[in-house]
Amino acid sequence: MIPRRFLWLFDLTIICIAFLISYALSPYLYIGLSYMPVEIHKILSLPQEIVTTGGPISIVDQMVNAKDVLPEKRELFWILLTMIPAVILSLEMLGEYSVEFLHQTGARILMKASFSSLVGLGLVLLVMFAFKVEDISRLFVFAFTFLCSLGLANTRIVLRWGLKKGFYSKNILVLGSTPGIKWMVQYFNKNIAQTEYRLFGYLSINPSQMSTKENDIQLKYLGRVKDLAKILVNRPISEVIAIQPPSEGEWLKFVIDDCDFFRTTLRIVPEELLYKTMTDLNIRYRNEILRLPAVVLMPPDFDTDLLFIKRLIDIVVSGVLLILLSPLFLIVSIAIKMTTPDLPVFYPWHVIGQNGIEFVGYKFTTMYADADKRKKELMSKNEMIGPVFKIKKDPRVTPLGYFLRKFSINELPQLWSVLKGDMSMVGPRPAFRQELERYELWQKRKLCVRPGITCLWQVSGRNEISNFDEWVRLDLEYIDHWSLWLDFRIMLRTIWVVIAGSGC
Repeated sequence: MIPRRFLWLFDLTIICIAFLISYALSPYLYIGLSYMPVEIHKILSLPQEIVTTGGPISIVDQMVNAKDVLPEKRELFWILLTMIPAVILSLEMLGEYSVEFLHQTGARILMKASFSSLVGLGLVLLVMFAFKVEDISRLFVFAFTFLCSLGLANTRIVLRWGLKKGFYSKNILVLGSTPGIKWMVQYFNKNIAQTEYRLFGYLSINPSQMSTKENDIQLKYLGRVKDLAKILVNRPISEVIAIQPPSEGEWLKFVIDDCDFFRTTLRIVPEELLYKTMTDLNIRYRNEILRLPAVVLMPPDFDTDLLFIKRLIDIVVSGVLLILLSPLFLIVSIAIKMTTPDLPVFYPWHVIGQNGIEFVGYKFTTMYADADKRKKELMSKNEMIGPVFKIKKDPRVTPLGYFLRKFSINELPQLWSVLKGDMSMVGPRPAFRQELERYELWQKRKLCVRPGITCLWQVSGRNEISNFDEWVRLDLEYIDHWSLWLDFRIMLRTIWVVIAGSGC
């Protein structure tokens, strides 16, 4: 489920955009409505400079006058500040920041968005009446209100579509006895929408559970509980539910250790509570969708405001850089096609990210087409100790590619992956599938957070680090000591590394 803080941010953004668009369109609306009857002019408080009693004046004069009579943005800023809290509080009261909006029709979403915008309009008009504000055109206010309701409704309809497609669904791995897993499958099928949580599979805690046919468990069998660490790295698991049996629960301590090591949320559910009916005692559930009688263990920064701010910074920084660097993208694309016409501009980067999720990122192409085939013959020249392949003077790199790599320009298309949410601005580097298979268990822990474009390794003399173990230790140091200040420092140091041209 999308955090309510993101919904607040979406609504705040939509209201601000509606304000700017209304301001930009007002002169054109003035002109169009100046041809309406005089009674309409009075109702909408159209500036008299663009209309005459004898009929409309010339289009050119109207446009000049309309722009001249329109107040400055700062004079209308109070309208925006009045509308924002009124609309957001109205949406809060209507339950639009809960999971309920997922189950509404488009018409109902539109009605609630329109109602909240009208509440904001009413408050603005009340302020205008109370303070006798007469120099503000009602046309601007009405246009602002209309665009607010339209934007809020369309945003929610798009979000509802994305959520119903399961884009934000969390994968759940279940561990426990056969009866407990069967109960959990039935519970999820009956009470939990797959758009929010999806049972991904289960691990057996004893040999008798090996066969799904014999036990009739309608869930994918993924292995034994001893395989949990491997599963957490190679499969996109968001949470683990461990159903604790009345006895023989020694395996649970290993489950706790693995989830702790890989920073995966763990819910420990006592199996007896799944079937027991109590007379006076009631289960106090956490305020969440699953409503399971569970002890929940999660990383300290799993769902905090700091992670929300980190994601917000990623969106803003990547979006702004993509816009500002678009001319550079064009120049590099032309240069690649001029120097190597047979190569594509972008190289598709198939890598593994957080929780073992595979995604496709992009870099500017810097190698010849046969680079992957030649890798085997160059393995003897590998300068890295460990599963990663790296050569300073790689013969597979094109002449232009050397320049792009030196100043890390080839990495810039990854900003799109940051904007999408596959990566972050700062975080451990993602892993190739063939490299991941050679990782040791402790090295795989670097995949428990979202990968990034830059990291401690890149700003700590990456060309001098030839041992993959040291590389991973820097990544784990980042994970264990993460803070927004650390991200900020790494980004500042990255700027110097890029300017100095120490990449390769």
